[in-house]
Amino acid sequence: MNSEQKKSSIEIVVGLNQDKIPDIIEWKSSDGQKSQDFQEVKAFLLSMFDKTTKDTLKIDLWTTEMQVVEMDRFMFQTLRALGDTYYKATANGTLASDFQRFVEYFGQQTGVIPPDEKL
Repeated sequence: MNSEQKKSSIEIVVGLNQDKIPDIIEWKSSDGQKSQDFQEVKAFLLSMFDKTTKDTLKIDLWTTEMQVVEMDRFMFQTLRALGDTYYKATANGTLASDFQRFVEYFGQQTGVIPPDEKL
């Protein structure tokens, strides 16, 4: 990255309880639209692709107050977005459609979407 290139940062703060389990997660971005205050969330997933090793590095955290029904919705929305991202990055409509069919199945099985509803 050259020195004239604009830079942005994301800061994530995780508060741990006495058992070292996340009980609060907050984040903010240096490019935030609102004030620079932290925003509280119940969960986050972070995946990065290592340039050298070609391995995926990831962090998945959720707070003690995250309910299963919320995790189902979070995963449904994340999977749906991943399918969209995959299509935008590869233009592989066949696999993207297959992925979205799985997302629909996941949504129906978890009750996030009604069994007879289509995406």
